[in-house]
Amino acid sequence: MELMFNRLVATPPSILSEIPSLRRFVMVVDAFLTIYDDAFQWIAAIFAAIFTGWRLARRYKQMQLTHILDELHYIAAGHFDHRIDANNAGSYVDVVDSINTLVESTVQAMAEERKIEQSKDELITNVSHDIRTPLTSIIGYLGLIEDKQFTSEEDALRYIHIAYTKALQMKVLVDDLFEYTKVRQPTTPLLLKTINIGNFLEQIVADYELESRKRHMETEVIMKTDPLMIEMDVDKMARVFNNLISNALKYAHGGTWVHIEAEKIGSEVIVAVKNNGERIPEESLQELFGRFYRVENSRSKETGGTGLGLAIAQSIVTLHGGYIYAESDEAETKFVLHLPLKQTPAIKE
Repeated sequence: MELMFNRLVATPPSILSEIPSLRRFVMVVDAFLTIYDDAFQWIAAIFAAIFTGWRLARRYKQMQLTHILDELHYIAAGHFDHRIDANNAGSYVDVVDSINTLVESTVQAMAEERKIEQSKDELITNVSHDIRTPLTSIIGYLGLIEDKQFTSEEDALRYIHIAYTKALQMKVLVDDLFEYTKVRQPTTPLLLKTINIGNFLEQIVADYELESRKRHMETEVIMKTDPLMIEMDVDKMARVFNNLISNALKYAHGGTWVHIEAEKIGSEVIVAVKNNGERIPEESLQELFGRFYRVENSRSKETGGTGLGLAIAQSIVTLHGGYIYAESDEAETKFVLHLPLKQTPAIKE
């Protein structure tokens, strides 16, 4: 501005004389600039310093952003264990923290995906094994009948009976597998009813009266809270308790009783299925609810079932917003269920 007005002042008088008002204005401004020349220079210097600082800060932020992008490209190249150092992020520290959190969640998701894929492979392997064994027997015995390799009608009937028994084993496995995959879905609908769980358990135990007598074991329902009303899917929970009671009778080697105890604590119903049979090893307790797991080393269906029962039971209890676990010592083995008294609207059908 000072240079501009100096140039105006230096303009030939012949021009300025033609515009007297402009000349007077220029002279006033020139006098003002002459008086406050130092002040204007200081203002100009301060403005230049501020502008320069702003440019430097902007450039520094651009360098930080470029560094963050380079780090992201490095992580995206497959170095998923690398994290961006937030100490050098400056004003982008929140952005860096968010990126690191996102990378962590992505890595966890990838690990879960690999685990799911591995789980699927194990499921296919186990199903193939359990189906192939009875199927081989079915084909073998039916092949003997097809080729008329039997000496009497009794032999033929025996072969047919064995093939039929093996086919039933396959059906049980397929039914359990279908039930397992169905209840594993969190969107599986529940047909909820409010019932007295004491009456419900009594009806289930009554179905095992003959089996318990055969095994010389006493079965009893013990209600510590009565009446005890609960909202649940009756058919699905019947599957859970049928499995637990059946297992208790079948595998409680040396046991003399099976007790089902139920009580209300807070907003939960706690049900324990107990027996005084042989202790389950600690290492087996950790794996009981896994698919196709059997405590016995043998994969015999007469002793080990399909290995899906407890996995199905756990999934059904989870669908009801509860959880299940097992404990075993020298005195007793028990399976404990925690179930909410009321289901949340999101779980209802």
